[in-house]
Amino acid sequence: MNFKQEWKILIWMTVLFLGLFFLPIGHPKFDNAIMESFHLVKWYAREHVLLCLIPAFFIAGAISVFVSQASVMKYMGATANKFVAYGVASFSGTILAVCSCTILPLFSGIYKMGAGLGPACAFLYSGPAINILAIVLTAKILGAPLGIARAVGAILFSVIIGLLMHFIFKNEEIEKTKKQMMMPEPEVTRPLYQNIFYFLSMVGILVFANWGKPQESEGLWFLIFTNKWIITTFFYILFNLILWKWFLVQIWKLALTLISVLIIYLWFPSNPLIPFSVGFIGLSLVANTSSDETKEWFSSSWTFAKQILPLLLFGVVIAGFLLGRPETEGIIPKEWIVTMVGGNSLGSNFFASFAGAFMYFATLTEVPILQGLIGNGMGQGPALALLLAGPALSLPNMLVIKSVMGTKKTVVFVSLVIIMATVSGIIYGYFWG
Repeated sequence: MNFKQEWKILIWMTVLFLGLFFLPIGHPKFDNAIMESFHLVKWYAREHVLLCLIPAFFIAGAISVFVSQASVMKYMGATANKFVAYGVASFSGTILAVCSCTILPLFSGIYKMGAGLGPACAFLYSGPAINILAIVLTAKILGAPLGIARAVGAILFSVIIGLLMHFIFKNEEIEKTKKQMMMPEPEVTRPLYQNIFYFLSMVGILVFANWGKPQESEGLWFLIFTNKWIITTFFYILFNLILWKWFLVQIWKLALTLISVLIIYLWFPSNPLIPFSVGFIGLSLVANTSSDETKEWFSSSWTFAKQILPLLLFGVVIAGFLLGRPETEGIIPKEWIVTMVGGNSLGSNFFASFAGAFMYFATLTEVPILQGLIGNGMGQGPALALLLAGPALSLPNMLVIKSVMGTKKTVVFVSLVIIMATVSGIIYGYFWG
């Protein structure tokens, strides 16, 4: 008998028993936090899994199947030109403009395909952080200086954090470079322009299906919002045409799916989530019953979903328990947070960065949350610190990053974001606080 192992089991069983024995069921604060965790995960399932994550899983699966490893390594690999690699990573992340969870399948896809650690981390940060609409909204509601500082800080962060990650884990990157140089050039089976339009159609579905409602009821952003489902439908039809013309999927299968989506939409015109879901169910069936290429695509997408989705949902439950939803609170009182982020001290900036890194912000929600916090006494420096750390990270996000690149790299990445956000907040608060 291994007594050391048995003692470990006994200790864990004792801890679990004591936790259950003293579980504060019936205490209003604890009961409210439990309910908040379920409210948040329910909201997340309704608002983000269908519209954000499912399209992202399909895109990630497509990256692993239809994008050659040579292409990823050429533009973002360990041997790639640094200017090109970080430029591509930041620019592609900016185009997506998604939340900290939606970026994860895409990050996982390019990282596993051979992207260098630095460019992959730049992409991971830039997607949720450099959101053009969110930056414009920040400038309009919270003031131009804060909006400009957020834009400049986020762009610089994506590159600097990527470069630092590459430098810190330089030895591992050198080994990756050696392996990549020894790999043979894979055969290109499809012209580049076909892959571009293929990914463009899927990214169009992802971006416009999640287009948030702007504050003002006029202008270009609002016009796009009011017509977002028409635009999404256009990209969905384009996507089907590409599958038929270039991927040799039988047209009757695609037509049947499209007709089903239109019929469901006529039945539920006020709930576009239902026809949207029917469209992806149909796409899954079509992919699984067509060529080996499309079957491999679906299989890869499903692999990402199995790896990422359970961790995300678990993380959302924990985040809801600790911090609640934007308009409510969890086990941690919001008064504590407001008290800790006043002024422009090192402590207030660090707390804003640290708390923001663990909170979950859906796209654009950080602006009204900050508006309320500033109204309650939050300093300008901590406000910027939260804007630079919060949208790019969250507890669910960290759990998935750990499963992709390991505990050590995750801790370093999160620490770099928090430290840089803290320093940026102090500098900004000194001049504009």
